[in-house]
Amino acid sequence: MSDFEERRPRVRFAPSPTGYFHVGSARTALYNWLFARGTGGTFILRIEDTDIERNREEWTTGIVAALEWLDMVPDEGPYHQSERSERYAEAIDALWDAGVLYACDCTRGELEARTKDDPTPGYDGFCRERELGRAEGALRLRVPDEGTTTVTDIVRGEVAFPNVSIEDFVVVKSTGAPLFVLANIVDDIDMGITHVIRGEDLLPSTPKGLLLWDELVRTGFGPDDSRVALMPAFAHLPMLVNERRQKLSKRRDPVAVESYREEGYVPGAMRNYLALLGWSHPEGREILSVEEMVDAFRLEAVNHAPAFFDVDKLRWMNGEYLRAMTLDEFVTASRPWISAPHAPWPAERFDEGVFRHVGPLVQDRVTLLREVPGMVDFLFLEEPEVDVQSWAAVAADEATPAILDAAFAAYRECAWEEGVLHAVTRELGESAGRKLNRAQAPIRVAVTGRRVGPPLFESMALLGREVVLERIAAARGRLGPPHAS
Repeated sequence: MSDFEERRPRVRFAPSPTGYFHVGSARTALYNWLFARGTGGTFILRIEDTDIERNREEWTTGIVAALEWLDMVPDEGPYHQSERSERYAEAIDALWDAGVLYACDCTRGELEARTKDDPTPGYDGFCRERELGRAEGALRLRVPDEGTTTVTDIVRGEVAFPNVSIEDFVVVKSTGAPLFVLANIVDDIDMGITHVIRGEDLLPSTPKGLLLWDELVRTGFGPDDSRVALMPAFAHLPMLVNERRQKLSKRRDPVAVESYREEGYVPGAMRNYLALLGWSHPEGREILSVEEMVDAFRLEAVNHAPAFFDVDKLRWMNGEYLRAMTLDEFVTASRPWISAPHAPWPAERFDEGVFRHVGPLVQDRVTLLREVPGMVDFLFLEEPEVDVQSWAAVAADEATPAILDAAFAAYRECAWEEGVLHAVTRELGESAGRKLNRAQAPIRVAVTGRRVGPPLFESMALLGREVVLERIAAARGRLGPPHAS
C-alpha cells in the first residue's frame, strides 16, 4: 500500500474571489468533491483572498452560495488566507534564516534592459550575490542551478521541468506580502492536503511550489506530525473550451454559474454536465445520479484533452432533469419564477391549483425554468400578452376571421370539456378545409397570445368558457369587420 493510500484523503478547492463563479472553477470543485466522497476523504474550501485590490466580499459570498446550490457543501472551511498572515510570516522567516531567499531591488525596466538580448526570458540572478538586506526589496527563492523538478501527475503522467528553465522567482513582494505560490504551499502543508486537484493552467507553477515545499520541509516548518513529510499527489484537469476550441473567457463566453442559475438551470443538471467535462462514466451513460457519479468517478480516468463546454447540450440535459421531476419537485423548482416579484402576473391572480394542473404539460415543453412563466402567463393575466410574430402570422392568413367566427359560435353552445373542445375544433377545421393543427393556430394565438404552449384544449378547459369567448372576440375585433358576401 502506498503512502497516499494509507492517508485519509484531504483535498481543497481554493478559489480567488475576483469575479463571478466560473464554470471551470465549479468543475474543479466538483472533481475535488467527487474524489473526497468516493474515498471517504475531506473536502476543504479555502478562499485565496490575499489580493486585496481585486478581492470583494460579495465574490466570496457568491462562491459559498454556488457550492451550496450545487449541493457540494465543504466538510471544512471556508478558511481565508487573509486571516493567516502570521503563519506566512513564520514561513518567510524560516526560509530567510535558512539562506534560500535573497532580496532583490531590481525594477522591471532594469531587468528588461539587462536581458533584452538573452535567448531565454526571465530573471537573470543579478541580486543573488549582492547580499541586500531583507527589507531592501522583494524576496526571491534560490532555484538550484542543476537537476530537474518533476511533477508526477495523475492525469498527465510525469512532467519534467529542468531547473535551469525556472528563474529565481519572487516569493515575497517588496511590501512584505507573500505571493500566491508561498501562501498556497504553506496552507497545503498546514492542512495536510494529500491531493491537489486543479486546472491545467496552474501546472507551469507547480515546480515552483515543489521547490518551496522541499525547502520548507528542510527547515522543519509545518505541523508536528508526519503529514508534512509527504508531498501531495497532483491532478491537473483539462481546460474548458468554447465551440471555437478557445479557452473559455469571462469577457467572451457565458461562464458565470450565477447566470445559469438565474436562467433556470437546476443544480442536478449543472453538476451532472460538469462531471462529464473531462471524465466519462465507464458505461458511457450521460444522465447520472450523484450516487452513480461518486461510485464511478476516478481521477485516473480523467482525460487530459480540452473539454468542450457545450451550452446546447447543457440545456438538453437540464430539460431531461426537469422532465424527470415529480410534480411537487417541479412546482417547488418553478416557484422563484412564478412568484412575486418575478412573475409577470399580479400575485392575487395566481392559482397554484391551476398551475399544478397544467404543470405536467409544461414540464414536457420547457428546458429552462425561466421559460415556465411564458408557458402559463395566459392563465393568470386578465388579458394575454400577444406575441407580435405569432399575431402577424395568423392575421396574414385569410382564413383566420372565419375560423374565429366559427369557433366563437361553436364554443358558446358545446359542453365545456377538453374532449368536446377538441372534437368541435376538428370539425370546424374540416369545414374550413384545414387539418386540426392549422385550424387551431389562430384560436391558440387568440386565447394564449402565442403559437406555442401547453395543449390548447386542456388550457381552454382551465380558463373557462367566458374567458375564452372574450379573448376570441377581442382577437376577431382586431381583424376588423367581416367582408361583405
